[in-house]
Amino acid sequence: MGSIRFDHVDKVFGPNTGGVKALDDINLEIGEKEFVAIVGPSGCGKTTCLRMVAGFEAPSAGVVSVSGKPVTAPGPDRAVVFQQFALFPWKTVRENIELGLRNKNLPAGKRADLVAGALKLMNLESHAAAFPHQLSGGMQQRVAIARAYVLDPDVLLMDEPFGALDAQTRVVMQEELVRLARVNPRTVLFITHAVEEAVYLADRVAIMTRRPGRIKEVLDIRAIRQAENWDKHQRIEDVMDLESFVHLRTQIWKSLREEKGANVT
Repeated sequence: MGSIRFDHVDKVFGPNTGGVKALDDINLEIGEKEFVAIVGPSGCGKTTCLRMVAGFEAPSAGVVSVSGKPVTAPGPDRAVVFQQFALFPWKTVRENIELGLRNKNLPAGKRADLVAGALKLMNLESHAAAFPHQLSGGMQQRVAIARAYVLDPDVLLMDEPFGALDAQTRVVMQEELVRLARVNPRTVLFITHAVEEAVYLADRVAIMTRRPGRIKEVLDIRAIRQAENWDKHQRIEDVMDLESFVHLRTQIWKSLREEKGANVT
């Protein structure tokens, strides 16, 4: 399972009368093992959408559901990867990845097998005994992603996970995420300010208006990717040079620029 549904969702911070309305009538469905990116002006409520799916925030109106069940709290069917790596500096890579499994009270042998699989999945086997301060930013984010994957969640929630990385490392991690989506697919809700990143990674891109955030339009990237056979290209820069990619990127930018007064970065 792992579908996500926003059904007429509003979010008001503060009292319902006189508070700040962050989201207005959000309606969006994300299918099982579908990768959907949300882009929009700063402050439009992108991260608030993700936090409601995670169970960290409750809607003021409407329903957010995962696999057909309303979200009322965090749960093991969902894992979150944040922009900041949030690794424990006194624990090794292996110990950081294992932490969530310890909370599930799994036997030591089972934990070891699952961690070994996550290390292999993220190409971290040679760094298992390293501490976070010994790793680059990209490697630390690999650990954070491995820590999420090892829990075998139905839904992966990623809140600007590459925003703190330098440009070259960001590209490497984008390519790595595409690889993961092929070998170990999950339902992914991905929040980003980077239009090119959204087009490169996502099956669909949802564009939000400025506050109060609404879903302005949803573009089907997967259909164009398949029709143009983007997968034959090995490097991200080759994909970004394709006419279809440039057209989609331009279309999204124009849609965002229509939001007068929005601070688009």
